[in-house]
Amino acid sequence: MKYYQCPVSQTLGVDTYSEECGVPVNCRGSTSLKPIRSVHFPNDIVFQDYVRQGELERIGRFIRASRVKLDTIYHSGMAAIHEAVLSGNLECVKLLVHYGADIHQRDEEGWTPLHMACSDSFPHIARYLLSLGADPELENDCGEKPADLIEPDNKELLEIFGLAVND
Repeated sequence: MKYYQCPVSQTLGVDTYSEECGVPVNCRGSTSLKPIRSVHFPNDIVFQDYVRQGELERIGRFIRASRVKLDTIYHSGMAAIHEAVLSGNLECVKLLVHYGADIHQRDEEGWTPLHMACSDSFPHIARYLLSLGADPELENDCGEKPADLIEPDNKELLEIFGLAVND
């Protein structure tokens, strides 16, 4: 267990308490040590946060050390590749695919990474997923294809799917 010394009360501007309240008067000159508390999160939680933040080096270390599985569906209802797509980080998506993430992985609602790229307006990610063979005909649990989720004003995504309206 790690310990640290109690700081001097004057430094922190802490008022002293009377003896009757049961709280130590102050810690000036005290030799008592208090334990440092540390919090440990499960690997999946830490990994998911790294994906959301796009910390590519740490993501790679976690995967290489077999500390996580890329097909795990997290409490968010999504796998790591879905989280990467939602962050809009193409490099993170590429890294996960490089290590074996499935471009057809479905989340709890049947959404593929391509569904998310279209829904959240990330044409660069949609283009990349399509170049790898992502199926634009797969439907989510509501019967929607990725192209059904494209905002009408997103010309670039509409063009990628051959749906561009001529002005």
